[in-house]
Amino acid sequence: MKDQDWASAADPRRRVGRAVEFHTRIGSTNDRARAALADGDGEGLAVVADLQIAGRGRRGRTWESPAGANLMVSVAARPRLAADAVGLLGIASALAVRDACASLGPGLNLRVKWPNDVVAGDGRKVAGLLVETTTLGELLADAVIGAGINVNWAADAMPAELRARAVSLCELAGVELDRVALLRTLLDRLDAELAALERGVSPLERLAAVSALDGRLVMIDTGGERVQGTAIGLSADGQLLLDTDAGRRVLAVGEVISVRDVAPAAVAS
Repeated sequence: MKDQDWASAADPRRRVGRAVEFHTRIGSTNDRARAALADGDGEGLAVVADLQIAGRGRRGRTWESPAGANLMVSVAARPRLAADAVGLLGIASALAVRDACASLGPGLNLRVKWPNDVVAGDGRKVAGLLVETTTLGELLADAVIGAGINVNWAADAMPAELRARAVSLCELAGVELDRVALLRTLLDRLDAELAALERGVSPLERLAAVSALDGRLVMIDTGGERVQGTAIGLSADGQLLLDTDAGRRVLAVGEVISVRDVAPAAVAS
């Protein structure tokens, strides 16, 4: 399937994605979006690449993707938000990615895994986000919202170590997909999510409807320890709430190591 002109996904009426800049090869789309913000007139620019040679994910990981198969995009934004809303910004962005991907077909059962991954119903990763922000006092000065979405990466072309934990939209939908059309929908959803957040509309209720963790037994690596408990939702500012054997824990950051259904309680005879 041939892609259309990437610029056709832009809409000057949007704050997010008012313009699209495409690169066949780039170091990092997040770095390019950050540079656009530094230029002064880069707000709303969406930077897309067919191939990143220095793409990165959360916790300093690299983002692996073959050229021309997936959607890698970073948006330069200046959200009118308080600095402590950064967690909600990540959740709203993940919902935008999830909803854009889910719009491709009725059979796509996609969930959001805290803090900001999009996964299939069986837990395999479809998309990951990296939101990088700077603050000015108590306000967010700017944000770069980066997303990597597995779109047309066939399972037999994935490295063996990824196949068990990652899946592409084309595999779930059973057909090759138009990356430009997906980008257009994603930018529409991101624009709407940011506007809602700025109006004070929390994304938490909508997240609860598509959460991959709520009500399940999870193991979280915080970087300093591993915490196991039942996920019961998020706090008002987007932190994960866990009921553990030692009591309630509130986690601001962490990596989900495992997710299991809670075993049903035994019934006395």
